[in-house]
Amino acid sequence: MGKKETFIIHIISQENSTWQGQLTWVNREETMSFRSFLELVKLMDNAVVLDEATE
Repeated sequence: MGKKETFIIHIISQENSTWQGQLTWVNREETMSFRSFLELVKLMDNAVVLDEATE
């Protein structure tokens, strides 16, 4: 397993049975918006893959 990443998830609203909000990647001090739970998971997965590629 690679190193651990830290994310802060801020849920702003809930519509259509899913979440909308902002994801902050603490290690890079980068904030991204998401429109669904699936998009949130994809953003976190892409961040971890990106970080592993830059090691």
